[in-house]
Amino acid sequence: MVKAVALLSGTENVKGVIYFSQEGDGPTHVTGKVSGLKPGLHGFHIHQHGDTTSGCMSTGPHFNPSGKTHGAPVDEERHAGDLGNAVASEDGVAEIDLTDSQIPLTGVNSILGRAVVVHADPDDLGKGGHELSKTTGNAGGRLACGEFMFLLLEFTAPKSG
Repeated sequence: MVKAVALLSGTENVKGVIYFSQEGDGPTHVTGKVSGLKPGLHGFHIHQHGDTTSGCMSTGPHFNPSGKTHGAPVDEERHAGDLGNAVASEDGVAEIDLTDSQIPLTGVNSILGRAVVVHADPDDLGKGGHELSKTTGNAGGRLACGEFMFLLLEFTAPKSG
């Protein structure tokens, strides 16, 4: 089991904690909570760089090791970092719980060293017809972001026998 965490902070008191875990070569499970959002849909992505020195803008574009266009998490044609939308409730809290096979924590396309970004607007999943649909999902400004803070490898000791 491999685990990582990203601590998100941003504008207007938007903050959160996102946890990632992966068993072997299986898909990555993503859980967490983001608060301070307006109710509704917010684009939720992995961005290329874990650099937040200039705020969320220094995280670069969506993580896209295969050079594809933007899409929904279920689409064949999508950036690896396209995780769809986080849904904020009336109290401004989005609960995250998803599983994705394109965001491994180990290997050549690992998301470690990258950033998680929550956007101001809904991600149109590449289907909105806007000039930004195929690159960003037209998800608007970057409200909060966070780089992966640490990696935890869990080992199980062999049973003595």
